[in-house]
Amino acid sequence: MPTWGEIGAELAQSAPANNGVADYDGVRRKYLGALSGYTGRNTILYASRWTQGSVSDPSAVSIGPEDMQAFMEVVHGLSRTDGLDLILHSPGGSPEAAESIVNYLRSKFDSIRVIVPMSAMSAATMLSCAADEIIMGLHSSLGPIDPQMIMVGAGGVTTVAPAQAILDQFQLALEDCEDPKKLGAWLPILPQYGPALLVQCDEALDLAERLVADWLARWMLPSGPRSKRKATRIAKALADHGKFKSHGRPIHFDAAKRLGLRVTPLEADQQLQDLVLSVFHAATHVFSVSPVPAKIVENQLGRAFVKNQRVAFAQPIFQAQPPATP
Repeated sequence: MPTWGEIGAELAQSAPANNGVADYDGVRRKYLGALSGYTGRNTILYASRWTQGSVSDPSAVSIGPEDMQAFMEVVHGLSRTDGLDLILHSPGGSPEAAESIVNYLRSKFDSIRVIVPMSAMSAATMLSCAADEIIMGLHSSLGPIDPQMIMVGAGGVTTVAPAQAILDQFQLALEDCEDPKKLGAWLPILPQYGPALLVQCDEALDLAERLVADWLARWMLPSGPRSKRKATRIAKALADHGKFKSHGRPIHFDAAKRLGLRVTPLEADQQLQDLVLSVFHAATHVFSVSPVPAKIVENQLGRAFVKNQRVAFAQPIFQAQPPATP
């Protein structure tokens, strides 16, 4: 299995022939092309820098409306009948944006596999559930799909909280406030519950579950009378904040299989694993060497859409140097 260090060494060796600068794009694209050649399928990498830190704007690394432009760019010229392997590494983002991406990709390809080289969380898990199959390593993880609500509290402080936790807290407040002795403790908290917040929480939960249940039943699960019931059960389990306790809690291979998702171990095909991880490590080296790129979306033909962070630098923002040989 190629390691991050081994890909770093290859990048270092590419520098002399590339004016002393490691050929980050060339190495990454070499492995993307090799992966597509091995599978005979179209291959798209969607990777963000969220696990490398140094993120000035979280929305820049998240799934959002702008990603439609990215996918339009990299899908152009690809064959529908060859299917699509989507290498996905993302913290998640907007369920609505994920829905648009799913609708677009499903209109372009007859067969879609999502490959998770490390983590596809939240809305990225939702997107994964629209595939025919999810390929993930034993080290890889999906995540809960419970919606997260952005709230502005006293002093303009912004907080993010699970929709189900908000509903549960409000129910607790209703019960506690029947006791006059507890009312005083709740008075500073109650103003955050605006007139529409609780309804929005209910609707966000319903949307996430309905989208995932529909996608699972249509594409991942075997057709039959039980398909919709099983899809609904899986979607509810993925959205159950009370079960996971944390929106960032990982769902590894065995847990995903127990839920009923169609998952295949990346380790089942050594060549596939080597090529996927080489692509992934080559992408993360770009994020490690420069704080500017936030997201890379690229196909096997070298067509790419790169999202940069909005950051200010006194010096040139990207002067890549050859990485140290491990």
